[in-house]
Order: sequence, then structure tokens, then C-alpha cells
Amino acid sequence: MQKINREDLLSLEKYADIRTDFRARVMQHKKNRRLAIGPNVALYFEDRLTIQYQIQEMLRIEKIFESAGIDEELKTYNPLIPDGRNWKATMMIEYSDAEERAKHLARLMGIEDKVWLCINGFEHISPIADEDLERTTEEKTSAVHFLRFELTDDMAAALKQGASMQAGVEHSNYQHTLELVPGNIRESLLADLD
Repeated sequence: MQKINREDLLSLEKYADIRTDFRARVMQHKKNRRLAIGPNVALYFEDRLTIQYQIQEMLRIEKIFESAGIDEELKTYNPLIPDGRNWKATMMIEYSDAEERAKHLARLMGIEDKVWLCINGFEHISPIADEDLERTTEEKTSAVHFLRFELTDDMAAALKQGASMQAGVEHSNYQHTLELVPGNIRESLLADLD
């Protein structure tokens, strides 16, 4: 998948003109890229559109319009775009109550390494987690992790031929399996592969 460059981005003024429609389009797109695994863990699979939106929003919020600042945002977010043989996801540990969330984050250390995806007929794919920086301390894990799932050519071919997918988390304090990844999510992820 092609990385985003400066020519792909809109000026702050032009982005303001289209933001409402663009945001609605991205939110609709993201509905097919959120995979809940149990009640409190969700994978938000990134792609070029979701990352372009993220960059445009960061430029808008931070009022960044100088070249160096724009280049820094591109350097930060471009690595989250899949490269044609992997999926990249933001994993969110979601508890609405702050005290409950803090309690669970202390119990879920290492959860980022216990997530898996499986294409029918193949072994589980374990993610490479948090390549940019460590997000777990001695006391707790973070509520946000960045995961990369690498696929083999055979896995990609099986998906393209209709193989189903499963997902799960096998942590001692959080165990959930999704026996069938919904078709809309599977199809959206299939579009990320060369």
C-alpha cells in the first residue's frame, strides 16, 4: 500500500472545507475495520485512508503548516500503513470507567503478545507489538498498543480463495475467541493485501 506524501495532504484551509464529508467517509470505512475480541479488546486495522485522516486531523488540531512539522507527522504515521503482506492494527483495551480500566491494565500486562489471528488451515499469527516504543511498565500495560501481523504468501492466497479467519486473545486474565471474523471485516482486510 502506497505511503502518504506531502502532495497527498490538503492545506489546513482546504481540509476545513471538506472535513465534514471526509470524516463521515472515514467513519463509515472504519466500521469495516474494527474487530472486537471479547467485550474489552478491539483491533482497529489501519490503512492508507485511516492514516491520512489521522495525519490531517493532527495537522488541524496542532495547527501545523510548516514543512518540518508536516514531515514529522508523515514520519510518525506512515509506518502504520500496511505494506501489502501484513496488517497493522491499533489495539485498544476499552473500559469506560477509569478506575476499572486502571485495575484491569495492571492485570493485563503482556496482553499485546497474546493476541492472535488465524487463517483457516494455518497456524496462529502472533503480532509484533509496539515496535516504536515499549508501552508496558512494571505496574501496568497501556490501553493502546500497535500491532503488526505478518502473513505468508500462502496465507494471503488462501484468503483470496475464500478461507475464513478467526481471532482471539489468550492472556491468563482475558481469554476470548472469535470463531469467525465477520465477512465485512475480512473483505476489508483482504483489500490490504497485494
